[in-house]
Amino acid sequence: MKFSLFTLFMTAAAANLGGAAATPLDPRDVYVPPVLYPHAGTVWFVGQRHNVTWDNSNPPKQITNKIGRIMIRKGDLTTPVILADNFSILLGHIEVTVPWVEDGSDYQIVLFGDSGNLAHCSPSLALEPQKSTKNISRRKFRRN
Repeated sequence: MKFSLFTLFMTAAAANLGGAAATPLDPRDVYVPPVLYPHAGTVWFVGQRHNVTWDNSNPPKQITNKIGRIMIRKGDLTTPVILADNFSILLGHIEVTVPWVEDGSDYQIVLFGDSGNLAHCSPSLALEPQKSTKNISRRKFRRN
């Protein structure tokens, strides 16, 4: 009896799987706006504010996700540092503050939008320690 119930159950399950048709996916437009600034050779200093700019001149009619995020990539690794979040990728620019990071010339700005891929990377730029505009003088103090 157990064998026949098991066989009946498996036969019914196989019949249900065989009759199911795959639902076709709707075509989706992937929007990959190229980053225009920062461009190759740009140097940013910690604490400065800059506009990250991308080309938004040709967006598709149907964008899956218009909410953007900007992060930093160093070398081959996208860091967890979020420079901007929850903005429309149709804006074409967003102001960010350069965070404290290890200095280097192999950074990229990553613009995430509807595709969530790395096709939105800027060319390499350098991030440097804070640029000082003050001339710090050394004072001599006498001991009493």
